[in-house]
Amino acid sequence: MPSNVRHSTALPRLNRLALLSPLLFATSAWAQTNIIDDTLIDASTALDSYRVIGPATLTGNGAATLQISAEAGSSVVLSDSQVNAQPNATGLSLIGASAILQRTTVTSDARGLGMNSGASALIIDSTIEGGDQGALINASQATLQGSELRGTKANSAGAQLFGGTLVATQGSVISGGANGVRVRENQGPDGSRLVIDNSLVEGRSGSAILVGGLGTPASASIEVLNGSTLSGGNGVLLEVSGNSSADLRVNDSQLVGDIVAAAGGTANVLLENGATLKGRLKNVASLGLDSGAEWTMVEDSQVGDLTLNDGAVRFGGPGEFFTLSLDNLAGNGTFIMEANFAAGQADHLEITGTATGSHGLLISSSGSDPLNDTSLHVVHAAAGDAQFSLVGGPVDLGAYAYDLVQRGPNDWFLDASTRTLSSGTQTVMALGNVTPTIWYGELATLRSRMGEVRRNPQQSGGWVRTYANRHDISATTGAAYQQQQHGLSIGADTPLAIGDGNWLVGVTAGYSTSDLSLVRGSSATVDSYHAGAYATWLDPDSGYYLDAVARLNRFRHKADVHLSDGRKAKGDYANLGAGVSVEVGRQLALADDWFLEPFAQLSGLVVEGKAYTLDNGMRAESEATRSLLAKAGATVGRTIKAGENHSIQPYLRVAAVHEFVNDNQVKVNSNRFNNDLSGSRGEVGIGVAVAWAEKWQAHADFDYSNGRKIEQPWGVNFGVRYNW
Repeated sequence: MPSNVRHSTALPRLNRLALLSPLLFATSAWAQTNIIDDTLIDASTALDSYRVIGPATLTGNGAATLQISAEAGSSVVLSDSQVNAQPNATGLSLIGASAILQRTTVTSDARGLGMNSGASALIIDSTIEGGDQGALINASQATLQGSELRGTKANSAGAQLFGGTLVATQGSVISGGANGVRVRENQGPDGSRLVIDNSLVEGRSGSAILVGGLGTPASASIEVLNGSTLSGGNGVLLEVSGNSSADLRVNDSQLVGDIVAAAGGTANVLLENGATLKGRLKNVASLGLDSGAEWTMVEDSQVGDLTLNDGAVRFGGPGEFFTLSLDNLAGNGTFIMEANFAAGQADHLEITGTATGSHGLLISSSGSDPLNDTSLHVVHAAAGDAQFSLVGGPVDLGAYAYDLVQRGPNDWFLDASTRTLSSGTQTVMALGNVTPTIWYGELATLRSRMGEVRRNPQQSGGWVRTYANRHDISATTGAAYQQQQHGLSIGADTPLAIGDGNWLVGVTAGYSTSDLSLVRGSSATVDSYHAGAYATWLDPDSGYYLDAVARLNRFRHKADVHLSDGRKAKGDYANLGAGVSVEVGRQLALADDWFLEPFAQLSGLVVEGKAYTLDNGMRAESEATRSLLAKAGATVGRTIKAGENHSIQPYLRVAAVHEFVNDNQVKVNSNRFNNDLSGSRGEVGIGVAVAWAEKWQAHADFDYSNGRKIEQPWGVNFGVRYNW
């Protein structure tokens, strides 16, 4: 045996240690080895129990021992070792001593780790198990890194704190048969501190954390950080007894379970940095919700003081209606609620004291209409100057949206008398209204479609045209929206050898897509595919022309509705449209190669109706859409010769446009709405046609139009024609 190790039965000395700390030690007559100088034990060391006397250090590397106790000023360093305590003994006892454990297992049928009188322990990648408790920490500090503290018996605790500090990090686990952590009476002026950082505290049959319960006051400061989890077998995350108190801070963690304080107990809760809690709060004195944190209620609840700083309270799930009663409300945050006009039900916020700050109510939307028009009481405050408003504006409920009305100084109602068109209704109306502007954007006049075809009227040719335009549709049409269209059309024609020989007949096809921007960020797209035929008569001597076009379109509509509560509703459908256009005009030659070209155009369109349903339950039906549009105007320009077969022809076009149809119908649920594009507007355009060879020419146009219901801020058109 080494000279620095003394073996003794040591019963008197063990009894003295037991008197020093009855919480940590059970008396024993077992023989042990006293360590009075620094000692190393390893796999070759015989199985023994050790008592370390300061300032000695016991170092174990790959060792297997019985229980170890360390007195003030001493230290224990174990790596890759095993401590298996004898019956009723503490596996590792520290009195004012320090310990570092790495990849080590400590096992006891009583207590795995006992700490007292300013002891400290750093436990890394290790496991400590005790039948009654994994660890008892009395006015001491233990830090877990990727380690486990486990109580194995049915009524055990993973850890028990008497004014101690326990920090669990890096995926550590603290688990007990009853409670994960028990916080007992304070030792000294300060209470216990528990920090759970990316770790788990688990009470397998009881509360995850229990504060108090021995008849003497206990207090705790608890932090749950960085994705940590609390789990209570009885559904309770934190339980505070009647004479105790706890401050719980949850940061960036998602918890499910209850926080319960008994009568006379105090619980203060702070959620921050996106933390969430779903569960009951019973007798909670104060609740703070900061920086995106959210509490989800599971029943009617009462909280003392609620302070919001960009946090939210969610009143249960769909179909659940709860009341939240508060003593006082302060800050700025959001209450996520639900309302059902048909059943006369709504979540309710009741403040019995003073309410201050500015708060938003985010009330769930629905695709179904209320069965009756009424008002729902959603907020009452006894006193204070708090302000409440609807997040996202009026609440979408079926075809209409309903606003929040303040009555008196302290009551707020969701009132059906304030209804306006919902986001879904406006999107449905826009999709039913947009096909005429799509069709006319694809059509254009003869000059905008094929350029200056009079240059070679007897030649076959082909052309391609690309275009883009924007339309701003006024709310006076039924629903306001912005439309941006991009498209491509192609065509080919040949002279027709009948009559005077001045006829061209051709076919055309193309594609365009239109993006619609609507209220609250809602949007829609319409893809249009068209094919048709045209015939053009051109008299080079008199300048008269006639142009007729017939087209068939297939429209594919997609709706993406942004509802008042931030959710989306989607729907899509396809339908067919058919239209014709006739344009007549004459080119008059003026002096110095100037020309004047008056023209008139009459166009008609019919698009089939279609019924469809959005995925939030809204039923929509766009009835047949019709349009009859007349246009009359003139083009003035000059042909500038630039050599043989070369010319530049700038021009200016002005026109008056009138839409005659004013009653295109749309149904949303059982409500009928009218789309009305009727009215007049003015149109102006500038362009140029360029010929640079006998067979080639190109043209470009820029258009603007404006009326009471429709404005086209811009339209651009570029085309090329080739004669063969």
